[in-house]
This record gives sequence, C-alpha cells and structure tokens, in this order.
Amino acid sequence: MIGAWLVHLYTASGACFGFLALTRVFYNQYREAFFWLGVAIVVDATDGLLARRADVSRRLPHFNGAKLDDIVDYLTYVVVPACIVWNALLVPDRWGLPVVAAMLLSSAYGFNREDAKTADHFFTGFPSYWNIVVFYLYLAGWPLMINAVILLGLAALVFVPIRFIYPSRTPAFQTPTNILGVLWGLQMIAMLWLMPEVPPLLFWSSLIFPLYYVALSFVLDRRRRAVAV
Repeated sequence: MIGAWLVHLYTASGACFGFLALTRVFYNQYREAFFWLGVAIVVDATDGLLARRADVSRRLPHFNGAKLDDIVDYLTYVVVPACIVWNALLVPDRWGLPVVAAMLLSSAYGFNREDAKTADHFFTGFPSYWNIVVFYLYLAGWPLMINAVILLGLAALVFVPIRFIYPSRTPAFQTPTNILGVLWGLQMIAMLWLMPEVPPLLFWSSLIFPLYYVALSFVLDRRRRAVAV
C-alpha cells in the first residue's frame, strides 16, 4: 500500500513542477518555465507505468488516480501554457483573451468527456498538448496572427472526434513511435538548452515526430472508421 501511495505522490508532484513553471512565467524567465514543464512531462509519461506495476487501482480502490492525473495535466498542459501565451504576448493583444479562453475552455471539455481516452488507448480530439505547441510558437517567432490561428484551430480540433494515438500505449506502430519519440525528446532537450538561439536545422527537423504523430493518428482513425462501416 505504501508503494501505491508513493506512486500517487509522484503523480501529484507534477503539480509542484507546474507551479514552479508558473512562477517563472511572471518573471519572464521562459526557458526555466519550459524546463519545469518538461520535468512535468517526464512525470506524466512515467507515472502510468509505475501505477500499473504497483497495481494502485486494486491496492487503493477508494482513491481516484485518474482524476489526480487529469488535475495535474490540466495545470501543466493547459493553464501554464495559456499563461505563457498571455504573458509572452504570443498573439495580437486584442486576441489574447479569446485565444486563452479557447485553450482553457476547449481543454476543460476535452478532459471531461467520457471518451477522452478510449479503451483501445487513443485520445479523442486534440489531446491538449498546449505545452508543446506553445514551446514551438515561442521559438519560431512567427507573426502573432499566425500563432493565434494555430491555437484557435487546435482548440477547435478538441471537439472533432478524431482519435489521436497515445504514444506509450497505442499498440499500432508502437516501436517506431517510441523510437521516434525518444529521438524527438532529445531534440527538445537540445532546443531547451540552446534557447533562444536554436539552430534552424534542429528546429525544423524536430517537427518530424509531431508530423508523424498527426499523420499516423489520421491514418489509424480512418482505418477504424472504415472497419466500423
């Protein structure tokens, strides 16, 4: 039972890392903010495996670890990135509140739909990877209106019932996905280390995995729909 509680504590630690990221945002220390968000991602990527190995649902049936995970994820994947968009002025001033509201409200819906995570390990709709998206927008330095269009488009995709792969659990193409994911993670660490002067080759090559992720999600979703018909 102690091991199960330790796993839940590990999950909850993501909220502390999210708080540390938030404190850096309001001092305009975005490199440090993204660092703490990165630590939170590591926790989120590993706590599920630990929870399954510790059999937490059986050992602590009265404690909802999935709800805890969602609370922490909403802070680190949604709230803190929204604050970065607002504080770093990543969108035109008059679009700041509408864009941030779209991020917060669409993800509030996405996190609470019953089929947010399917039984066959897919996410339904854009899975609120705002921390990743905002990191790229911050580095890219694109026109502010382009940033706004991207963020609003992704907020709309939360409501579209396309199945996006769950990298660590979706069985289809899991090996190449995990290999590419690890390589991409190393690229993200390198960009974080080098920011704000990130080499263009590193930046653009790092987009290979996100593009692969989206393309594979669309292909698998189309196959699923074809079988259903």
